[in-house]
Amino acid sequence: MTARRISSALRAADHRTAATAPASGAGALRQDRIYQAISDAIIEHRLQPGARLREDALAEVFGVSRTGIRKVLQRLAMDQLVTLTPGKGASVTRPSAEEAREVFDARRMVECGLMRQLARQIDEAALAALRALAEQEQQALAARDQSAAIKCSAEFHSRLAVLAGNQTLASFVVQLCSRSSLILAVYGNAGNLGCDCTDHSRLITLLEARDGEAAAAFMAQHLDAIEGSLAIADSPQTTPDLQDIFAAYRG
Repeated sequence: MTARRISSALRAADHRTAATAPASGAGALRQDRIYQAISDAIIEHRLQPGARLREDALAEVFGVSRTGIRKVLQRLAMDQLVTLTPGKGASVTRPSAEEAREVFDARRMVECGLMRQLARQIDEAALAALRALAEQEQQALAARDQSAAIKCSAEFHSRLAVLAGNQTLASFVVQLCSRSSLILAVYGNAGNLGCDCTDHSRLITLLEARDGEAAAAFMAQHLDAIEGSLAIADSPQTTPDLQDIFAAYRG
């Protein structure tokens, strides 16, 4: 991915932030909760890439109108987590091999640079927050809670970007991490979480030492390892049991 394309993607991320900002007024909180519930289900691999998202089924699950569901799906489509196809409806996005490579190229360009910036300014409170996230990830792995581990891993990378202090880049990294979760679901081996949690602990150590160059180099190595673990494989479109996936929401 060229620098020009990265710049265009960043501008698009800014536009998405404005265009998909939560609505105000009645029903806004419910829409936000539904958006987060579906987003989490996608990121945690409870909804697989290619899975159909029927408006009527989602409306029944969440107890809202199809119009409300349509607005949520449009927000998710702007985040590239959902694909809207005329005449076919919505489905969880299935990234192509080219898109997968571009996402990791973008992550290397952005996240490695952020490591240099973060190393110069990180404080003990930020280090403590990162350690807590790494510990949560380790606990999830020990408990064999794959969904929680995936979410913790994505949150760790997103938190690094936020702590670096550039909100435009942070928004872009959050989106890239979400898309990476889809890429892992499509091209990763069964049970592949992508990130090695010991790598996260190593990154914290390098940031604590204020060694920005070493942290940037290790981040590149970390992302290379994730991308290197992927293998392209076709997967058929599926129709998920939405009642089961979102049972906790109704409870």
